[in-house]
Amino acid sequence: MSDDPEDLAGLRAEIDGVGRSAAKRFDPGAGAMLIAVAVLAVLVSFVLPWVGEDTGLRVLLGEAPAMPKVFSYAVLVAGVLFPAAALAVRRWALAWLSALASFAASVSGVLSIWMTQTTTGHQPGPGPGAGLVVAVIAIVVLLVKWLKIAASRPALQ
Repeated sequence: MSDDPEDLAGLRAEIDGVGRSAAKRFDPGAGAMLIAVAVLAVLVSFVLPWVGEDTGLRVLLGEAPAMPKVFSYAVLVAGVLFPAAALAVRRWALAWLSALASFAASVSGVLSIWMTQTTTGHQPGPGPGAGLVVAVIAIVVLLVKWLKIAASRPALQ
């Protein structure tokens, strides 16, 4: 083995490069299973009724005159697409993006539940269906999990 300074400098640069690459990635550990279960719950919620007899899928596709249309888009993006991308790539930026999107979707979901219970008249609204409640609970679980993962990033040295 040679002690050539150029070889040692090249080896040091390679080690530093691997360290920088590893610092950009997160390891969800056992939390990945909870995220996967929450994503599955979001997907199942789309076949359950959200408002009256209208399913989440009908709301998403615009076939139902239901109120939580914004939430249906938000939960699809924040509850399915971003978690899938973040778990596949495992980058901190996607973990933070998933956390922020989950926050926005959870606020939209709580407002959707509230909107289904209220109307402009004196009669109460149709109320939230089981699918809407499941979707909101799943997105709040995702919010908590993504915040824990995103906030666990070690300080750069």
